[in-house]
Amino acid sequence: MNVRRATTAITAITALGAAAAAGYALGDSQGGPRPGTPPIALANADLVTAGSCEELLDSYVERGLDLVGPYGWDGGMIMYDAQAGAADSATSGSERAWTGVSTSRSVSNESGTNVQELGVDESDVVKVAGPLLLRLRDGELLAYDVSGAEPSLLSSTRLDDARGNGWPGDPGGEMVLVDGRAVVVGTSDDGLASTITTVDLSDPTSPTVVDTTTVSGRASAVRVHDDVVRVVVQSGLPELDFSTPEGTFGQVRARLRNRSLVRDTTLADWLPTVDGEPVVDCADVAIPDDDRIGLGTTTVLAFDPAAPTTRTSTAVATDSDTSYFSADRFYLAAGGPRWGGWGDCLDCRVGPVPTLDTGTTPIFAFALDGAGTTYVASGEVEGTIADRWSMDAVGGSLRVAVGPSTETGNFNSVVTLREDGADLVEEGRVDDLGVDEQIKSVRWFDDLAIVVTFRQTDPLYAVDLSDPSAPRLMGQLKIPGFSEYLHPLGEHRLIGVGQDASARGIMRGAQAALFDVTDLTAPRQLDVVHYPRQTQAGAGLDPRQFTWLPEQRVALTVVSQGWTGTTGWVSVLSLDDGSMTNRMVEVEHGSDVADVRLVPLASGKVALVTGEDVSFFSL
Repeated sequence: MNVRRATTAITAITALGAAAAAGYALGDSQGGPRPGTPPIALANADLVTAGSCEELLDSYVERGLDLVGPYGWDGGMIMYDAQAGAADSATSGSERAWTGVSTSRSVSNESGTNVQELGVDESDVVKVAGPLLLRLRDGELLAYDVSGAEPSLLSSTRLDDARGNGWPGDPGGEMVLVDGRAVVVGTSDDGLASTITTVDLSDPTSPTVVDTTTVSGRASAVRVHDDVVRVVVQSGLPELDFSTPEGTFGQVRARLRNRSLVRDTTLADWLPTVDGEPVVDCADVAIPDDDRIGLGTTTVLAFDPAAPTTRTSTAVATDSDTSYFSADRFYLAAGGPRWGGWGDCLDCRVGPVPTLDTGTTPIFAFALDGAGTTYVASGEVEGTIADRWSMDAVGGSLRVAVGPSTETGNFNSVVTLREDGADLVEEGRVDDLGVDEQIKSVRWFDDLAIVVTFRQTDPLYAVDLSDPSAPRLMGQLKIPGFSEYLHPLGEHRLIGVGQDASARGIMRGAQAALFDVTDLTAPRQLDVVHYPRQTQAGAGLDPRQFTWLPEQRVALTVVSQGWTGTTGWVSVLSLDDGSMTNRMVEVEHGSDVADVRLVPLASGKVALVTGEDVSFFSL
């Protein structure tokens, strides 16, 4: 089959085509655009669809030719695409670098995972459903019965496509659990392919693999809305056999040959594929009408695990790590072309991702309805968006924490946007948060944002969002160190986990701080626990290493020390009348510290999952 005219190799339901009901003719009855028709605007001019598969391919090639030179992509600059990052799992342990925003409106939901949004489950290496606990470890799906006096192993299912890539702390993929079926997503060693495996656990003593599908591209996020699983797949620039300059006129010859290679690409080089065939119809690929946006493809695959081979697919012709799911929306923040750095692993940052700063960040909004993912609006904000934790949506308002760019001053901001027809328009903003400082964490509430920045001290800002058109700074608190992760403890208390620092900004070790936010004009630090020097709080890098037990008024968080000879503890923080007491329990060593989870169970017990074992944790 000629992939320039290919339709999907798996059953695909046109998602963008649903817009036809609003007056947009996007495809013919075969699921592809009508040949020879011009690009079609999707609600506004920020995204268009090509008139044919040939025109879609031409749009990729035209943009690709602007990026290719005598040494390959970007005309000679060495490109490190997000697919070739240091790790492709959300728990990359000691390989992680210090990062920016890393918190959210997180709570432990019924699956046991500390998630960003209520009602939107996320992938993890551990999941629970009643008396059943599942954990993924180096290519094995292990099922445990946690209803007895001690956890007992029920079964072990080998999943070689989720075995891990050999990096320290990499558990080899992540999973979600939906109505008795586990969906396991693993990424290949080179980051160029992802395998989605559906396992039936109706009999947990004898699980059955019902489907295994390998998609080209890197899975960067997995979410569950009701019974629908959505996997975000990123496809970067094609891997081509580029020439390098040799001899007289070498650069000219190499550049001409490399441009010829780009011209000879097919849609299978640009779009995610299964068995060599694109998994998204040409009609369902939206093309940004902005040459500054990085080239590649971000695709959302959606399916019900009860019928895993029937999928919907929607794509945007840009490769962006920054995607955020609310209860009814998917937002994609598109940056400029990458020139270096490490990309995001599955739902967790492993290091900064520098981009060519264009000053503004385009944002595309998609409505989620059943298995449909339909484009509804787009806009842009002045400034940079660090990652998904920087975005939040409630009551029709999108709130974004942005860092400085060439179009802003050297400060951070909170910006609110609303959908006005097909446009995301700025509704209000608060500027001058942390001048000359970097955002370290954000906690979103319905009518409030808590923003922490850092350079030498830790300003904690309280921003009133009750009127999205007029957000305002209520108060701030400046203390040494910074909080990388913030978690609410009822209406008036907040705990921050991060780093202690000297008055000169030199980091000394992990800390946990208790805040009183009763009076938002004057937030207070009530108590602080300082951990030993050179320690690191796991929740600052992975919020799933924090657990709040409201009935016991106990917070559990993982603390580690050392890059070699690493020791991991569970810090048991008991809260009482504005103070905290701490008890340290040594639980793990080495790279396995990144695998530690503390999972609340329906029985009231807490399961401790370490590198090799599952046990009950004594409070």
